[in-house]
Amino acid sequence: MNSHTRDLIPPGLTYLADNIITRQNILGASAEAGSRWAKDLELPKSADTIFFAGCGYQYSSQLESLMSLVRTMDKSVIGTELPMRLAGLFRKLGVDPAGIYHRLFSRSRDADTRPLRDAVTVLRRLGLEFGYLAEAEPCCGASLYFTGLRQEFSRNARQTYETLKSFGVKRIIGIVPSCTYALRDLFPQCIDGYDLEVRHFTEVVAEHSSSMELKFPRDVRVAYHDPCQLGRFLGIIDEPRKVLKAIKGITLMDTRWTSGQWATCCGGGGGFEAVFPALSQVLSVNRARELAETGAEIVVTQCPGCIMQLETGLKEAGFDGIEVLDLAQIVAMSLEG
Repeated sequence: MNSHTRDLIPPGLTYLADNIITRQNILGASAEAGSRWAKDLELPKSADTIFFAGCGYQYSSQLESLMSLVRTMDKSVIGTELPMRLAGLFRKLGVDPAGIYHRLFSRSRDADTRPLRDAVTVLRRLGLEFGYLAEAEPCCGASLYFTGLRQEFSRNARQTYETLKSFGVKRIIGIVPSCTYALRDLFPQCIDGYDLEVRHFTEVVAEHSSSMELKFPRDVRVAYHDPCQLGRFLGIIDEPRKVLKAIKGITLMDTRWTSGQWATCCGGGGGFEAVFPALSQVLSVNRARELAETGAEIVVTQCPGCIMQLETGLKEAGFDGIEVLDLAQIVAMSLEG
């Protein structure tokens, strides 16, 4: 990234982009830390089909800690630029800013990576054989694309593709919408002869939902939030609803006018929350109210950014009793036997 380009991009996005380019994840954290969630799952590293965990869930707790700091700074005379510039400086000095912020705003990593472990449980119950690249998993670089750094994205895409091919990968099951979109739709635009089959976790589960015995532990009203990239970009709208309707004990409560491709955005994604934290929080509260007004006891979605935003929005709007869960968690909780 040249100096002229850097001056045009807000510090928050520059920080995320530099992390991807230099450390292969959005927070510049260690790859070993990101893959720790799967250390006892005995997933093979080399396989035709792999589970692509992505940055969103693997570094969710650190990202939420950083965003908590950014929101706090945005309300002060300091503003958001200073903490983001300091984060970039710390990283260059070999200090892990994400880890520091995480310790300042401590939150359990186990809870944040639960969707990944639950997704593995569900896929295994379906009888699928797959691997996970662990610390060797490359970053899809989607944030580079959405920031406008198309050349950097193209270079990262080719590098990522070469890494995947070196492990013999032929098929990918993604769980983060932005990663899945990048791998499925954006990579072919940069790579001649791109030959990887990419599907989202929900597509795979929806195919088998009618043959699975699914029952939630209790009767519950559930509202589903469509992540922008899953619904608008990947076109995956009916599949999650099919899965939820197949689970005994769950009553699906959709927002009347704002669902599917017309779903209201949670205010996250594409680095928006890092540049406009105050506006991002307003949007998260608005969407949280829409979902809460359905009478739902649980909000289900399929994006780590949406989960972070909606949890914040529900708390700010005073709906502390409503839980936000990933669809993978709901399905895993509904497996019988």
